[in-house]
Amino acid sequence: MIIEPIAYFHSPLKSKFGVPRQAGIVPDLRGQVVFEPQFRNVEALRGLEAFDYLWIIWGFSENIKEAPSSFKATVRPPLLGGNERVGVWATRSPFRPNWLGLSSVRIARIEEGVIHVLGADLMDGTPIFDIKPYLEYVDSHTGVRSGFVDERKWKRLEVEMPNELRAQFSANDLKALLAILSEDPRPQYHDDAQRVYGLPFSGRDVRFRVSGNRLVVVGIELIVP
Repeated sequence: MIIEPIAYFHSPLKSKFGVPRQAGIVPDLRGQVVFEPQFRNVEALRGLEAFDYLWIIWGFSENIKEAPSSFKATVRPPLLGGNERVGVWATRSPFRPNWLGLSSVRIARIEEGVIHVLGADLMDGTPIFDIKPYLEYVDSHTGVRSGFVDERKWKRLEVEMPNELRAQFSANDLKALLAILSEDPRPQYHDDAQRVYGLPFSGRDVRFRVSGNRLVVVGIELIVP
């Protein structure tokens, strides 16, 4: 089977660093599903406005470039600190044989063949291979077991960001950025209070340090194309 992208994702997140680890974690993060010309037909979207959520089937395009193609039976999920290994099929790791991702996102609006969504965990430029409407009566299961996720809870950071730096973002983008930072975008094996990290977001490089459970934004630099 040969599959080709039907669309590409547009996001203020221009690299993998900082992308939410699951869809819905940052519900205010805006993005767009922009269809390729041959699929940009408004008739194909008829009826979708009656749904609140959407499934997106997409490709881990950046991981394909960086990771070896050989099959790895186990991976190290960030929720387990990046140290414990579990089977790849028991995780949502991006390092899998066919490099396919699946995300449920909220539909904000649909206009001119573009689907505006909220809460996606995709970086800018991600290829999208299919979309399907989310159906609550079959897609939602309450009171079920979720493996190691039930035993480990993600610890959020306290984010400190000076008002003069906050003023560089719109209200919506600022809310999403603060939520992304609170999720601790660093690799989980990093623990250097002096290290300065850079998070590309909405045309700016957000510079920050982390000490304990406290993240401090120390500066912002414009990204020159």
